[in-house]
Amino acid sequence: MRQGQIGAQARHTNVLKGASRLAAGATLAGLLSVSAVSAVIAQTREGSSYSAPGQMGMLEPVTPIGQEMQFFHNGILLPIIIAITLFVLALLIYVVIKFNSAANPTPSRTTHHVGLEVAWTVVPLMILVVIAYPSFTLLTRQLTIPEADVTMKVTGKQWYWTYTYPKEQAGGFEFDSNLLDQAKLEPGKLRLLDVDNEAVVPVGKTVRLQVTADAVGVIHSFVIPAFGVRIDAVPGRLNETWFRAEREGVYYGQCSKLCGKDHAYMPIAFRVVSEEQYQAWLTQAKGKFASTPNSVTFADASATRQ
Repeated sequence: MRQGQIGAQARHTNVLKGASRLAAGATLAGLLSVSAVSAVIAQTREGSSYSAPGQMGMLEPVTPIGQEMQFFHNGILLPIIIAITLFVLALLIYVVIKFNSAANPTPSRTTHHVGLEVAWTVVPLMILVVIAYPSFTLLTRQLTIPEADVTMKVTGKQWYWTYTYPKEQAGGFEFDSNLLDQAKLEPGKLRLLDVDNEAVVPVGKTVRLQVTADAVGVIHSFVIPAFGVRIDAVPGRLNETWFRAEREGVYYGQCSKLCGKDHAYMPIAFRVVSEEQYQAWLTQAKGKFASTPNSVTFADASATRQ
């Protein structure tokens, strides 16, 4: 009798160990899904894209990378996570019902099960392989910057952003982008998101962003969820990313690095316009920001990747 009880306890332990390993796999998959992109849902206001209070989900992506990120999350990670969670739940319910002392007064002495032990090792490994392939493919697409139509430099400062447009692309100016005075916010403007000077880019064009931070400043994180863009702005380091917006509108982001006392007041606003509107804006911007001459020559980051 005692031997039977010992066996049942061992079998019970084996089943729980398998459930625990599968649950660990589910937790890892969940963490990957959270890191894929910020969990907010799109709200449209005259072509704008921003998060709304209390909503869940992702911002509607307007770039190829953003669309791939959303598919990776919704089409691959979520089904895997849901399947694992339901399986572990069913397994735990089965264990509670099948192996309680009342239902199983005379348990067996089984202490090991080779097939079960192989399964709870191999199955989580295969799940991670299924996740890894599209994940690495997406990461490669993010890091491989195509030939750019527009190049601009983004500098994180305390606590605002500076955008620089090079002379080589009909620019030759830079400007600061600050949060609007919240006490004088006009109707229709978004609290903590709208700025005095928006960055402007043309629709359907590949935009290369060279991102850094003020040499005497702190680390920031430049994030635009609808573009699928997230990159650190580090003093003394030039990071690069890219996007190609396929729809006109105003797209918002915020600094996502705890960078100091005004971290919450560093919004990002990009206005995507037609090529004709973009050229007209460049002409106006040259006059408007003429007092801030720019002699910056942009680096070719690909030349440093030896």
